[in-house]
Amino acid sequence: MSESFEETVFEALTQDTETAGGLSETQQQHEPANFLRHAVTLSMSKIADGLIDPKLVLSWLLTHLGASGFFVGLLVPIREAGALLPQLFTAPRVQAMAQRKWAWAAGSAGQGVSAAGIVLAALTLQGAAAGVVICLLLAGLAVSRSICSVSYKDVLGKTVGKSRRGTATGIASSLGAAAVVVFALILMFGPQTRETLVLIAIALASVLWLGAGALFSRLWEEKSPGEADTASLGQMSLLKEDAQLRRFIYTRGLLTATALAPPYMVLLGSQADQATFDRLGALVLASSIASMVSSWVWGRLADRSSRKVLMLSGAVGALSLAGVVFLNLAGMLGTLWALPSVLFVLMIAYHGVRQARSTYLVDMAPKEQRAAYTAVSNTVIGVALLGSGLFGAVASLAGASVTLAIFAAMSGAAVFVAYGLDEVES
Repeated sequence: MSESFEETVFEALTQDTETAGGLSETQQQHEPANFLRHAVTLSMSKIADGLIDPKLVLSWLLTHLGASGFFVGLLVPIREAGALLPQLFTAPRVQAMAQRKWAWAAGSAGQGVSAAGIVLAALTLQGAAAGVVICLLLAGLAVSRSICSVSYKDVLGKTVGKSRRGTATGIASSLGAAAVVVFALILMFGPQTRETLVLIAIALASVLWLGAGALFSRLWEEKSPGEADTASLGQMSLLKEDAQLRRFIYTRGLLTATALAPPYMVLLGSQADQATFDRLGALVLASSIASMVSSWVWGRLADRSSRKVLMLSGAVGALSLAGVVFLNLAGMLGTLWALPSVLFVLMIAYHGVRQARSTYLVDMAPKEQRAAYTAVSNTVIGVALLGSGLFGAVASLAGASVTLAIFAAMSGAAVFVAYGLDEVES
């Protein structure tokens, strides 16, 4: 791209091109090109995320390959915990780098290689072997994702002006959501078999991550002195000192049920009726629409009372999960509307949890200790996700319906635990 083209697009996408808060004079000269590279690479990464979604896409793939519910139940815990737990240890190394763009580029490339490995495993393995290998590759993808997570905001702050950072990430979120909707429609109406479409999608995710890493490495980032990171295991003492932090973590831990449940819904659908199992496109579409219609509303409500949003999200999650169990017992889960409808409601609850937990933590934590509170919370929840996921995987041996009933009880219990939280927005 020529410099004039980059500046033209930059001016078209941003309203304020004069103010460059937080950037050095030299960095300002490279901002138009950096802004576009951020928008493009983050869009590629978010699209890839949607194409390889463990909650639905990988769950469907493992079930299709004949892997047991034990492996299906491990997918979401591995992805989520793998992205959270390493941050306490990778953050100091990333902060010590003079140019942190290389950390994000390496993390993106790592996700691409892992996704390519998943495609290869799906083409060559079946049953338990496919379950073991794909879970291990997903763990590698999750660790790579954690490296991207700890480095991205810092690079964004160094290379894009303060008034335009939200625009860059907002463009990426919108494009990512739109791409997932297109993917869902292709799954519903495409001429190829669903297995072929899913493997093509995962292969495309691999290409997108590899391309994003290569493009991100071309960002112009000033070298800066390495910084010492404050993250350490010693911060875990906050759990003893702050009762509200403990209660918040209990609440967040119980609400992990909204993230862990979708794979078991896919598994239950496959057991109820083959036609239900084949409606992967409808499930992906329901999930993406739930994200688009609920995130803004949840965000507004969380600004008023994130505590009440946590409670409401738990109640909605419990009702939707109980609804799945009821529909299955009533023999209605195989109907056209049943599984996509309850998944839509569950995903609304899931996005409510995501909005409220981040808002509550930021508003609750003392300003000078927000990073420490975040590190402690993420570490404990990472462990809880692994524990809950392993418990759910074992419970799945008794049946997906039993596991979903347990998750419904967890979501319901979160309502009562969250009731004891302080109101931190007032």
